[in-house]
Formats: sequence, C-alpha cells, structure tokens
Amino acid sequence: MTSLFPMFLKLAGRRCLVVGAGRVGEPKIAGLLETGAHIRVVALEATPTVREWAREGKIHLALRAFAHADLDGIFLVVAATASRNLNDGIYDEAQKRGVLCNVVDVPDLCDFFYPAVVRRGDLQIAVSTAGQSPSLAQKIRQQLEQQFPAGYGEWVAELGETRRLILSSDLEKERKLDLLHSLASREALEAALAEMPALAVHGEKK
Repeated sequence: MTSLFPMFLKLAGRRCLVVGAGRVGEPKIAGLLETGAHIRVVALEATPTVREWAREGKIHLALRAFAHADLDGIFLVVAATASRNLNDGIYDEAQKRGVLCNVVDVPDLCDFFYPAVVRRGDLQIAVSTAGQSPSLAQKIRQQLEQQFPAGYGEWVAELGETRRLILSSDLEKERKLDLLHSLASREALEAALAEMPALAVHGEKK
C-alpha cells in the first residue's frame, strides 16, 4: 500500500453520505456530527440513537434501500452495511464518480480512514494504522490521553490569542518567532497547567 497523506479536512457545508445506520454505521455518523457537514443517511434500519439525531435535525435519514442516485452531489461516502456485495457496489460507483469512499473494515476499499483521535479543545491528535489494526490505534489513543491532559485545550486557546497579538505587533520577525517558540515550550505548558490544576487532574483521569 502506498503511504497515506495525513491531513485534517474541513467538511463544513459538504454533503456526506453514510449507508447503514446500525451498530457499525452509528459511530461513523457520530464522527461526522461536529464537522458542520450536511449528513445524509440511507439505511433499511436505524438504531434509536441515529433516529434521535434525525428527529433533532442533525442528519437527514432515509429508511430505504440505497440507490446510485444517493451519490449525486456527494463529497464523501461511508459504506457501513452488513452486505459485502452492497458495500462493494457503493465503492465501485463512488470510484466512477470521484467520490471519496470508506468501506468499513475493508482497508483495500477505502480512500480515507477514521483515525483514533485525542481531542483537547482545538488540539487534535489523530492516530491511524491505515486500517491494519484499529485496536492498536485505540490503545495508542488511550496512552496519548494520559500524556496530554485536559488542560491542553485551554492552553492551546490561550496560545492562539497570544499568537494573534504577537503577529499583529511591531516586533521584528525574528523576535516574533522566538516568542512563539518559547510560548509553546514544555516549561510554558507546565506553568500554565500549574495555574489550572483542576483541569490537569481531570485530564489525567480520562
């Protein structure tokens, strides 16, 4: 397999399709909910949670069989049904249309993968094994959750505000870079967490 290109993708306003809304499809839908994407779900059956998302207007749910026309105008699709033939057909049609496709648990039929993610506010650390061992990715994620406590979220937000102030100042470019690098040091983090002990402790328990 060729090397994957790691990136964080903006999906706000994009049309995304998930085919399947059962035990496998539900977490795939959940992974899209906070992205601002327009999420369409097509499935014969749906879990209570997926149905509730539809009632709340978070997704558009169509309880019926998949049709090729469901891919019209779609940016990416996730095939999460129990039928290998159906999943293969979705992948083939997506390839014809240039639509990014993920067939759950079939790495060879994936243009992208769902990584294991540690989220601390605007800080996101994603771990992928290119579909070879999701269990390993999850274990590494758990280790990273211990290494990066919840306080990182607030610290990153403060760094962002300070960065904007520094970049808009009249300081020389070299001085700006020195300040930005010093603010992102381990010492700066420890000082910030010392002022937010409750957040640091909370993160260590996750």
